Amino acid sequence: MNILLYILLGLLAGVCSGFLGIGGGSIIIPVLVYIFGLSQHQAQGTTLALMVPPIGLLAALKYYYEGNVDIQIAIFICIGFFIGGLLGAYLVSPVPEPILKKAFGIFLSIVALRMIFGK
Repeated sequence: MNILLYILLGLLAGVCSGFLGIGGGSIIIPVLVYIFGLSQHQAQGTTLALMVPPIGLLAALKYYYEGNVDIQIAIFICIGFFIGGLLGAYLVSPVPEPILKKAFGIFLSIVALRMIFGK
């Protein structure tokens, strides 16, 4: 296990998260799968596990002090995410890895196309 590479991945994802609001799904999961050799299931589970501590707290505070955080919306999304994450973890177990990878890639592609060509 190369601890320094994992720390560098976290640093990269943290910078992307603070700068663009992305990190876990779009940076960490592909790197864990294609560079570190984890399965899609392992990468997703690992990424969810690293969100347990308040990872984005310092970045969120900076955004908050700049007036760019709606606390009410964040609280309600957090409640849904808390329950939805557990539901998703139950639903993903029987999904074969090739299908899960394709679904993840399609999701990222749709989001990317929407961001590039949408309003």
